[in-house]
Amino acid sequence: MTKGALDGVRVLDLSRVLAAPFTAMMLADMGAEVIKVENPKGGDDSRRYPPFVNGESSYYMNLNRNKKGITLNLKYPEAKEVFRELVKKADIVVENYRPGTMEKLGLGYEELAKVNPGIIYGCISGFGHYGPYSQRAGYDIIGQAMGGLMSTTGWPGGEPTRTGTAMADVLAGLSLVGGLLAALRSRDKTGKGQKVDVALVDSVVASLEIINQIYLVEGRIPERIGNRYESVYPYDSFRTSDGSIVIGGGNDKLWAIICEIMGTPQYITDERYDTNFKRIQSHTEVKEIVEAWTMTKTIDEAVDILLEAGVPAAPINTIDRVVKDPHIAGAREMFVEVEHPIAGKMKLTGSHLKFSDTKTSIKNPAPLLGQHNEKIFTELLNLTPEQIKALKEKGAI
Repeated sequence: MTKGALDGVRVLDLSRVLAAPFTAMMLADMGAEVIKVENPKGGDDSRRYPPFVNGESSYYMNLNRNKKGITLNLKYPEAKEVFRELVKKADIVVENYRPGTMEKLGLGYEELAKVNPGIIYGCISGFGHYGPYSQRAGYDIIGQAMGGLMSTTGWPGGEPTRTGTAMADVLAGLSLVGGLLAALRSRDKTGKGQKVDVALVDSVVASLEIINQIYLVEGRIPERIGNRYESVYPYDSFRTSDGSIVIGGGNDKLWAIICEIMGTPQYITDERYDTNFKRIQSHTEVKEIVEAWTMTKTIDEAVDILLEAGVPAAPINTIDRVVKDPHIAGAREMFVEVEHPIAGKMKLTGSHLKFSDTKTSIKNPAPLLGQHNEKIFTELLNLTPEQIKALKEKGAI
């Protein structure tokens, strides 16, 4: 196997559940050596999240593949000292505790920078490490609500709706990856590390693009509009005889093609629909026109006809269709089989980053709790078996 793009980068991963573990997972998939540090009393909370395979959480296994696992109870002075020694040999620390937690332990960025001035400290929290809301607890649903995403998700007249996955967590995790890589680049030039502070709420706000601009420019508060888009139409979901599809009719040329396909060329020059702006204003009528055609087709028939004519379209796949798709699951390898020592053979979600040379890969399953204690403590820190035994007996590991 080729070495990953981040080969030689060492990450200490103090995170748990989703947002920051997603960050560390991506770094590990790109070849970084990620050492997951867990409390010996149960470890990451997500080890107890369903679904389970032979008693092992697939939630945990998916987010923590490619990582090595050690245990440290950072409330013990001895464990703190071990962690500081690890920091001396690391490039990045990742955590998603509530702001102030690491500082109370004496392990915040300012203290770790004294141990290793080049350390890059990445942290994810609900509201960031400064500001009037910084001490509030942050969960994905809080980020989606406070950042404005829920207010614009759902159907007109319906309740504000969270997205089907933990999008605030994922957005923050993705954002921290970018920040850490930029900080690594800066450190390569200056020798100095820095803190990268990412908030769930900020990440959601940054993702809203046109939603923010509608209010900032027009003074209009965007509302829930279902699956359509504010700026173009028909750009929406449409029912078929056996499910639903989406059509991305993003300009007048594509609208003309759609009209020809439907056998309704008169709508190309109809003064009610002949420009994108007019179609946005008349989106209810346009949807009825398009859906009258799509309802006569199956999902695959409608998508095939539209794609053949050059119109962007796709099925609204249920997950069973996604995992069988020849492009997604086949060519792009978005579902990868791994062998776990307890769960056995199972599939995980593959990396969405595709490099031409330094390819991403899933080389190792998620670690068992404390699986690599002896290896890391002896090989990296030169601790003796007696020292490791003493730490274990005390409860520090």
